[in-house]
Amino acid sequence: MTHILLTGGAGYIGSHTYLALVQAGYRPVILDDYSNSHPAVLARLQQISGQPVLHARGDVADVALVRGLLEQYQVAAVVHFAAFKAVGESVEQPLKYFDNNITGMLRLMQAMEQAGCRRLVFSSSATVYGDPDSVPITEAFPLRHSSPYGCTKVVCEEMIASMLGANPAWRAGVLRYFNPVGAHASGLIGENPQGVPNNLMPYVAQVAIGRRQHLNIWGDDYPTPDGTGLRDYIHVADLAEGHVAALDTLLRDQRSFTVNLGTGRGHSVLEVVAAFAAASGRPVPYQICPRRPGDIAQCYADPSLARELLGWRASRTLADMCADSWRWQSANPEGYV
Repeated sequence: MTHILLTGGAGYIGSHTYLALVQAGYRPVILDDYSNSHPAVLARLQQISGQPVLHARGDVADVALVRGLLEQYQVAAVVHFAAFKAVGESVEQPLKYFDNNITGMLRLMQAMEQAGCRRLVFSSSATVYGDPDSVPITEAFPLRHSSPYGCTKVVCEEMIASMLGANPAWRAGVLRYFNPVGAHASGLIGENPQGVPNNLMPYVAQVAIGRRQHLNIWGDDYPTPDGTGLRDYIHVADLAEGHVAALDTLLRDQRSFTVNLGTGRGHSVLEVVAAFAAASGRPVPYQICPRRPGDIAQCYADPSLARELLGWRASRTLADMCADSWRWQSANPEGYV
């Protein structure tokens, strides 16, 4: 059994990737401090997978703990999810993001080097592209982040590149996500934001369920078909399967790569609102507000390199994303409790 360490594995993307890895025959081990997740997810994962969940509670920056886990389970590769991810919060609290995201990455790589585990899949982000000159975005686009969060992703990518250059024994897959949404088809796990959601889909879901009165749409005068911002939304189950494909490729071909994980098309805010209202059968009231500083008109991926290198492509539709999000939200109106 090939063991894979998932740092932040109890979180939104980590928990879905756990199930995809189990389905593919891997034996994942979760490390999480639950600062941005909930321990209740472990029982849900066991219920869905039908097997006990290997897990440890702790900080990815604890070198001794991480090294111990790598050695105990003879881990073949690490998938690193453990990072703070709210762009707005990173602007308000940059030191928090630099400490957790960059220091956490440094300590993780130190532990991996000490344990002789030099295979890494890194959770990066399309925020590394900033405001692109054109769309769709390829991996060759220049990196120019526009927030401390984006900065941490660029720095971590540079740290990985430095290790790959310094030690030929290292291999890494860098996955630049676009906008993960949706939930597991069971409705047992999904996105569980703490406080006010920072992302569109969970906010829309909370409006539909009645937890929030309305959605604020920040600008309707962008150069897009309906004037609202256009983003590449990818179903979290497709994203999870992308991690499996990345691990398969990394362990089989022993080569490093950087790829976009997206669908290759954009959906506007108003499209998402209409699709969610149709999936839920509930109205999603909204009001148009002035544009927010830093927001961009459109952002969507060219995912062709992921198809070529990993044999992966997103298959689920916006209707699937909304239906699965609603199933999760309606079954868990207060999230994990």
